[in-house]
Amino acid sequence: MCGIVGIVGKYPVNQALYDGLTVLQHRGQDAAGIVTVDQNRLRLRKANGLVKDVFEQRHMDRLAGNIGLGHVRYPTAGSSSTAEAQPFYVNSPFGIALAHNGNLTNADEVKEQLFREARRHVNTTSDSEVLLNAFAHELQLNNELHLTPQAIFKAIANVHRRVRGGYAVVALIIGHGLVAFRDANGIRPLVMGKRETERGTEYMVASESVALDTDGFTVLRDVMPGEAVYITEDGELFSQQCAENPTYTPCIFEYVYFARPDSTIDNVSVYASRVNMGKKLGQKIKKEWAHLDIDVVIPIPETSNDAALHIAQELGLPFRQGFVKNRYIGRTFIMPGQGLRKKSVKRKLNAIWQEFKGKNVLLVDDSIVRGTTSGQIIDMAREAGANKVYFASAAPEIRFPNVYGIDMPSAQELIAHGQDVETICKMIGADGLIYQSLEDLIAAVREENPSIKRFETSVFDGVYVTNDITQEYLNKLDAARSDNAKSGKTALMAGNLETYNEGS
Repeated sequence: MCGIVGIVGKYPVNQALYDGLTVLQHRGQDAAGIVTVDQNRLRLRKANGLVKDVFEQRHMDRLAGNIGLGHVRYPTAGSSSTAEAQPFYVNSPFGIALAHNGNLTNADEVKEQLFREARRHVNTTSDSEVLLNAFAHELQLNNELHLTPQAIFKAIANVHRRVRGGYAVVALIIGHGLVAFRDANGIRPLVMGKRETERGTEYMVASESVALDTDGFTVLRDVMPGEAVYITEDGELFSQQCAENPTYTPCIFEYVYFARPDSTIDNVSVYASRVNMGKKLGQKIKKEWAHLDIDVVIPIPETSNDAALHIAQELGLPFRQGFVKNRYIGRTFIMPGQGLRKKSVKRKLNAIWQEFKGKNVLLVDDSIVRGTTSGQIIDMAREAGANKVYFASAAPEIRFPNVYGIDMPSAQELIAHGQDVETICKMIGADGLIYQSLEDLIAAVREENPSIKRFETSVFDGVYVTNDITQEYLNKLDAARSDNAKSGKTALMAGNLETYNEGS
């Protein structure tokens, strides 16, 4: 999962890009990058690490210019090498820099096509570089020295025809402006906004509305599935539908886990959707677990806080913060390496024993993926003196890998794959386990925007909306996502860093 921002301004954009990436840090802590255009030159800084660590004063000073884009990354394709940090750029045609959030499901096929048709070399294993070259190739077919909006939209339409998967893209074209577009199913989010200044209107696009809020931009709307937006360097905005058969199928896991609660995505308040999840799960618990003597509801911070509060309200039970989170430890779900993931749980959470001792507690989490963290947290609750520990998941059983930009484990590493609830309950060591139903989850999110008729729910039901996912593809993806494969690629790619960074 990644986060992207792009700004066409009337003033230098380096600080606004930095601030936007900072509030999207939850979408990826592996690497960060910013590129700007200044005097018809791309100014780039990218490296592994958090936003605050990647950009020092000397880097910010070099990132001059009134137009730019930024990216935070957790690797879902390729390796976690610094060389694969985004943005990527190509020098022809015009000079293009691009960043993207998502995953191409036919990246290898497109890479081969680009070499055969245009002798384009892709230097990394990142599908973002494939997407960049696909876009550059389509623009190259236009022989004019200056691109019209229609020429850009034609190129994007051809990109849509060539690539498959889930993707939200922002790109810079030197001498022209900023382009943003979204896959035809609208799987990955992209929102746009504007800000009025003394020198005129500035525009911004980002993965989540919270980035616009932070930078003082007013949200205009979401970029629609298949739509492209082109903003010239002078601030003139154009948009056009570029997909042949767009459908509205946003990823429901954004609302379950990834997005910040203060964001609005596809006209759905993330906070409100999580409140609804809590209400519906609370009603299910009241119906199915009426016989249980639960004393207190405790969330596993922080994504589940809103759902847990409303579960407690539905049940008429006390809501307590029984765990204190160390905010300076990365999320365990998106930490590379199962070994690091296991070690990080106790560094990340500490139990307040007074809330557990002698009580029957209901722990609430947003979801259960591998089950490793859930089991360790249940152990912590028992060590703190809990009498019985029940567990509720605000999302249904995650049984299938994600192929659209979320670094889910392979199916064999998912605790719910091929298992029933009773077995999972024993595996994590709970006294009882209950999941939200998929029907209720969809209803909880759709309640905020009834115009969305379908969500991308493949991790729960194994239905992939692009209709191109085979078992062979899933096997290949599993191999690429293994910890050993990633560590090998990191060593191989480490030497490529200085190909991309200007200065140190």
